[in-house]
Amino acid sequence: MNTAPLTLESLLVLDAIDRRGSFASAAEQLNKVPSALSYIVQKLEEQIGVTLFVRQGRRSVLTPAGQHLLEEGRKVLSAVSKITEQTQTIAHGWEPKIRIAIDSILDNKIVFEVIARFLSEHPSIEIDIREEVMNGAWEALIRDDVDLVIGAPAPIPNQQGIQAVQIGKLDQLLVANASHPIFQHKQPLSKADIRQFRTVVVHDSAKSEIPWSNNLIENSQHFFVTSVAQKIDALVAGIGIGFLPKDRIQQHLENGQLVSLLFSENVQMANLFMAWKIVNHGKGLQNLKHSLEKAFQKR
Repeated sequence: MNTAPLTLESLLVLDAIDRRGSFASAAEQLNKVPSALSYIVQKLEEQIGVTLFVRQGRRSVLTPAGQHLLEEGRKVLSAVSKITEQTQTIAHGWEPKIRIAIDSILDNKIVFEVIARFLSEHPSIEIDIREEVMNGAWEALIRDDVDLVIGAPAPIPNQQGIQAVQIGKLDQLLVANASHPIFQHKQPLSKADIRQFRTVVVHDSAKSEIPWSNNLIENSQHFFVTSVAQKIDALVAGIGIGFLPKDRIQQHLENGQLVSLLFSENVQMANLFMAWKIVNHGKGLQNLKHSLEKAFQKR
C-alpha cells in the first residue's frame, strides 16, 4: 500500500520556500541542507504529478497548482498547531473550551471585558457564548450544555452539584414609549389599568423545564420576543409596555425614548446569579469565574 505523498514535513517545506523565496534561504530556516528540500519537493511533484515551483530569476515561485496546494496546506498546518496547543493546555489542567450561557437580562459589557482580558492571557482556549432567558440558563447548566451560567435569576434549582454566587439584583421599571396611550391614565397604575394594554414579554428559553416569566402581567394581551434587546426595541417602537432593568435602558430614559410609569403593586425584585457544576475543576473556568466575581463586586 502506497503512503500518502503529502506530509506535514512537505507542507512545512513548501511554506518555508514560499515565504523565504528560495530553497537555500528556506533550508537555513528549517536547519536543513538545500538538497534535502529539493529532494522533498521533487519527490512530492513526482508522486502527485504536478509541478509546484518554477524559477523566476533567483526566486522559486509557486505555480497556480502549487499555490492552491500550499493555501489548503496552511489550513492543515494551522489545525495541527491548534491541536498541539490544546493538547498541551489540557495536560496542564486548562480546558480547551469553556461554554457560557448569559441570561438575556444581563448587560454583556462587564462579561465581555473580563473575557477579553482572559483570552489575552489564554489565547488557545475557545469561548462559546449562548444567550438564554430565565429557566433556560439553569436548564443548560443542568443538562451539561454549558460550563458556566451568568445572570441567571432566582430561584437556584434544587439540583445536586450546582454552586452559585450572587452577582447582582434586578432594579426593574415599568416603562413605555412617551407617546403610548397608557399615559392618559392616572398614576400610579393598577394591574387593572395595565391589563387594558399590550405587554411585551420575553419568552423563557427553557425546553423541558417549566418556563416562567418575571413580573408577567396576567390576562393582558402579550407580544412575545426572544431577548431583552428585542423587548427594548419593541417598547421604544411603541408596541406595548413592560418591565425592564434600569441599567439596560438608562440611555433610553435620558433621551426620552422610554418613560417610567408609576405602579401601585410591588415590583418583583430578582437576584441574579453566576453558577457552575462543582465537579468542573478546569483551571480556565476557575480563573474566569474568579475574575467575573471580582468585576461584578466592583459595580
